[in-house]
Amino acid sequence: MPPSDLTRQPRTWPATRLPAAGQITLLAACLALSPPGHALQLIDAVDGVAAEAIMSIKEPTRIRIDGTPITDVFGSVYSSHCASPSTAPVASTSGVGTVNTAPLAPPVNPQGEVVVECDRDKGEIYVRPVGTSSKPVNLFISSASATYTLLLHRSDTPADTIVIRDRSQRLAAAASAQQQPPHSPAPAPAPIKAMKALLLAMTTGQAITDYQAQDMHRPVQLRPDVRLTQVSQYQGRHLIGEKYLLHNAGTEPITLTEQEFDRDDAAVTGVAIEQHTVAPGASTTVYVMRRGGTP
Repeated sequence: MPPSDLTRQPRTWPATRLPAAGQITLLAACLALSPPGHALQLIDAVDGVAAEAIMSIKEPTRIRIDGTPITDVFGSVYSSHCASPSTAPVASTSGVGTVNTAPLAPPVNPQGEVVVECDRDKGEIYVRPVGTSSKPVNLFISSASATYTLLLHRSDTPADTIVIRDRSQRLAAAASAQQQPPHSPAPAPAPIKAMKALLLAMTTGQAITDYQAQDMHRPVQLRPDVRLTQVSQYQGRHLIGEKYLLHNAGTEPITLTEQEFDRDDAAVTGVAIEQHTVAPGASTTVYVMRRGGTP
C-alpha cells in the first residue's frame, strides 16, 4: 500500500456498508416525550455512518433500535453482563430500566470504557461508563441487518434512552421485496462476530485463532504535521486488521474522522479511533478492518 493511499478523497458510505464510520453526525435533539426527569434521544442513523449521542455518567443509558432488536454490541467494552440471564436489567415503571448492582463482571477488555448489560426480552442494552476519562466512547450496535457506529459523549445528566432510527432500512426492505422474486434467498449476514473478535484482539494484543499477527513499523502519509505509523497487522482468511499509531506533530489540536482511513481499493469494513481530538504532541490509536486475507 503506497503512502498516498490514505490521502485520497473520502467517499460517501452506502447505507448497506458494514461498520466503518464517516464523520457525518446526525445527533437529533432530545425530545421531551418521556416521563419527567428522563430524556429521549432520537438518533437518525445509517449503517456505516457515525452518529453522536449523550451517555449519562451517573446512571445507565438505555439503547434500542426502532423496530428491531439489538443482536450484538462491541467496541470499547470493559465488561458485559449479557452472558448470564440473571444479570439482565429489569424494566422499571418509568420505562428507563435499572441495572444489577452486583460487582462488575471480569473485564473482557481492561482498556474498555463502558459496562454493557442486556435485556434479551426487549432486545435492548444498557451502558454505563467506567473510569474518570472525559473522552467520547465508540460503540458498534448491530441488528440482524445493519451495524451503527455510536460516538457517546459523557455527560452529568439523568438516566436517558437512545433510540436509533434507520429509515433507509425500511425503504430498502420495501424496495427489495418488490424487486426480488418469491422465495429468493436472503443476503448473507455481515461477519459481525468475526469483526468483534478481531477488534478485541487488536485492542488487547491477545492472540486470535486463524489470524497471523505481525509487528511492523511502517510510516503512512495522512496529512501534514501528522505522523501515522502502522504498528501491527492481523491477517485472516476473510478479514485483515491494521493497528496504527497516530502522533500530532503540529502546534494545534487536530480532529480525526473515520473517512480519512478509508481507501477506494481497500474494502474497509470498520474503523475505530481511540481519541478523535488529539492535542499537540499527543498520540492516539486507530484500528482499521478490511476484507481480504489468505486464500
